[in-house]
Amino acid sequence: MGRELTGGWSVATKKHVKSYHRLPEGVRREIIRRVAGGALHRDIARDLGVSPQVVSTIVGPMGYVFRVEDWRTSRSRLSLEDRVEIALGRQRGESLRCIATRLGRHPSTISREVRRGRVDRKHGYRPVGAHKLAYQRARRPKPTKLSSNPRLQDRVVADLNAFWSPEQIARRLRQDFGDDMQMQISHETIYKSLYVQGRGELRRELTRCLRTGRAKRRPRGWGGSRRKIPDMVMISERPAEAEDRAVPGHWEGDLVMGRDSKSAIGTLVERSTRYVMLLHLPVDHTAPSVRDAMAQVITTLPESLRRSVTWDQGPEMAQHVQFTVDTGVPVYFCDPYKPWQRGSNENTNGLLRQYFPKGTDLSVHGPQKLQEVADSLNTRPRKTLEWRTPAEKFAEVVATIT
Repeated sequence: MGRELTGGWSVATKKHVKSYHRLPEGVRREIIRRVAGGALHRDIARDLGVSPQVVSTIVGPMGYVFRVEDWRTSRSRLSLEDRVEIALGRQRGESLRCIATRLGRHPSTISREVRRGRVDRKHGYRPVGAHKLAYQRARRPKPTKLSSNPRLQDRVVADLNAFWSPEQIARRLRQDFGDDMQMQISHETIYKSLYVQGRGELRRELTRCLRTGRAKRRPRGWGGSRRKIPDMVMISERPAEAEDRAVPGHWEGDLVMGRDSKSAIGTLVERSTRYVMLLHLPVDHTAPSVRDAMAQVITTLPESLRRSVTWDQGPEMAQHVQFTVDTGVPVYFCDPYKPWQRGSNENTNGLLRQYFPKGTDLSVHGPQKLQEVADSLNTRPRKTLEWRTPAEKFAEVVATIT
C-alpha cells in the first residue's frame, strides 16, 4: 500500500481517481452491485474491462462490501454512488458547491448530507455510514409517540373528549410537562393519528370531538340578507378602547341557530378574556326574548365589565334601544357581511357546534346544560391567551376591580 492520506486514502488509490471519473454510470453501478454480491475484484475487472485498482477506488470508501437489504433509492434521493462521489470530492478538496454542480444537486443538499454523514472529526464524511443512516431514516412505517407512550395517549384522548383542539392539547402539554419531552407532541401528529386510517394510535370516532366534526379541512362560504334595524349605531362609533382589547368589559354577541331556525341559543363573549356566557331562549328568539335574556345575564356582571355589546344586523336585536335603556349598555352593529368584526364571537360559535350540532333542536337544553357548556369553553386553554384559559383571565380581571 502507498502512503496513507487523510481519511484512509492511499497514494495508489489517488492515481486511479481520474480513471474512476471517466467510467460510465452503468459500469460504476455494476461494479458496486457485483462487489456487494461477493465477487472478486480481479473477476469484476476482467469482465468489465477495467483495472482492479479502479474497482478498489470505487468500493474502497465503502468498506469494499455493502449490503443494506438491496436498498434502491429513487432519483430524488442521494444514491450510494452519489455519496461516494461526495467523499471523493471532499478528498480532492473540492467545495460543496462544486460537488453539487457535478451531481446536479442543490448545494444545501450536499451540505446537509456531509453534516449528517460525518462519523467523527478524525474520519470526516463516510459514505457507507451515511447511506446506512439514510436507509434507517427512510424505513416506514415509523413508530409514533402516541403508539409507544400510553400515558401520553390517554392524556390526548381525555383532552379530545373535552373538545380541546389538537393545537390546544399540544400547547398545554408543553406548559404542563416543560421538562419531559416524552409528554410533548405536535398538533399535526394528533391530526395525522386521527385522519390517517390504519395508524391505530387514536380511534377514528374521536374526530367527532374536533371543532368541525369532520376529518378534512375545507373552506366554507356564507351569505344572506339582513333587514334594516332602526336607530342602529355602527361599529365605527364604538370606543377605540374596545378595538385593541386592552380594556375589559366589551362584549360580542350572536345567536346559534337550531333545526329549521326554530330554536336558538344566545352567546356573549368578552373581547379581552374570551369569557363566554350563554343565553337560554326556551320559547323563541324574537327581539323581546333576546332582549330580556341578555339583560338578565349581563346585569349580573360588575358595572365596569358592562361597557358595550357588538352584534350583527340580525332582527333579534330590533329592541336594542330598550336594552340600552334597561341596562345602560350601548349596542353597536357590525357592517353587513363582515363577520370578522366580531371575530371572538364567530370563533366561539364554531366551538359551540361541537356541543350543539347543526340541525338539532336547541330548545331541549336547559340552563344547567348551557352552564356546563360555558364552563367547558371557559376552561379550555386558548392560543390567543398564551395558552391560559378564559376563566383564569376573567378571574384576574374581576379580582382587580373588586
